[in-house]
Amino acid sequence: VCRRPCLAFRSSQHHDERVPSKLPLSRQSSVWIRSNCYASTKEPRHASGTTCSTPAAAESSSRPRPTVDRMIRVNHAGEFGANRIYAGQISVLGDSSVGSSIKHMQAQERTHLELFDNLMSRRRVRPTLFLPLWDVAGFILGAGSAALGKEAAMACTVAVEEAVVEHYNSQLRELIAEGGVDEELLKAISKCRDEELEHRDVGLEQNAQLVRNIL
Repeated sequence: VCRRPCLAFRSSQHHDERVPSKLPLSRQSSVWIRSNCYASTKEPRHASGTTCSTPAAAESSSRPRPTVDRMIRVNHAGEFGANRIYAGQISVLGDSSVGSSIKHMQAQERTHLELFDNLMSRRRVRPTLFLPLWDVAGFILGAGSAALGKEAAMACTVAVEEAVVEHYNSQLRELIAEGGVDEELLKAISKCRDEELEHRDVGLEQNAQLVRNIL
């Protein structure tokens, strides 16, 4: 085992006496690091006394909380599915009396999707792996309900939007209860929740309740 002083931790003009010259190289390294990179408080610092900045620490501080990460991912998937539902309805009822209402609601859903897509990109949140499934299932649900008539399509809209509104309300309560509220996410969810309520009301105005009562 090499017992020479570690040249990596001393200059030719100065030798730090805190590094035992008779220790093996690996032990010299660990002794020097403990002596020069950590204060008594166990906080990382450079030999000059300044705080060390490690990639792991930086990544941890910038990484979204698991709750926020999950919310953004789930909301993005939900808005993606809603867009596909309205796309399916438009393919059947686009030229009907409710076509303009459905197109207006889809335009708002597209804005919601872009909002969460932007949040995912900036905060580096990965999308769900089930987007291809929502793509197909959403379109089939929308087209299938529309094929049964405009009332059935609106009943589908009301049912979906009521579930989404409750989902968003639950997230808002969770965010507020945690403390240290993420204002950006809170505003995004509140905006989407309010517009989903409008979509539900549009569905009710189009006699969706008739189909719901039958079912």
